[in-house]
Amino acid sequence: MKTIEYYMTLPYKLEIMPDPDEGGYAASYPELRGCVTCGDTLESVVANAEDCKREWLVAALEDGLEIPEPNDASEYSGQFKLRIPKSLHKSLAEHSKAEGISMNQYCLYLLTKNDAEHQKLRA
Repeated sequence: MKTIEYYMTLPYKLEIMPDPDEGGYAASYPELRGCVTCGDTLESVVANAEDCKREWLVAALEDGLEIPEPNDASEYSGQFKLRIPKSLHKSLAEHSKAEGISMNQYCLYLLTKNDAEHQKLRA
């Protein structure tokens, strides 16, 4: 059986966001649904987050709930195959040529730009 010490050593992703309404910061562990806390300073929110994670894990273990483990980046190859309409393929090829970069680099730029915008909307 896995212990609290085991789970506390796992590299769960900690997200910290400024709280413009209340001041201070809010923190959460996305993989531990509902594990959310806050703090007035970055130092306090990080400390509170560790305490919150421990209490969340203790409660989950006591209740016999399944505790998800962190996503492992090594599970992803960094590659995927994508089928697109010929017209889009042509447009992307033309734009990448105009920029003087490969279509792969251009598509990576577009995906990164769009992902950054999506992250800003979530904030």
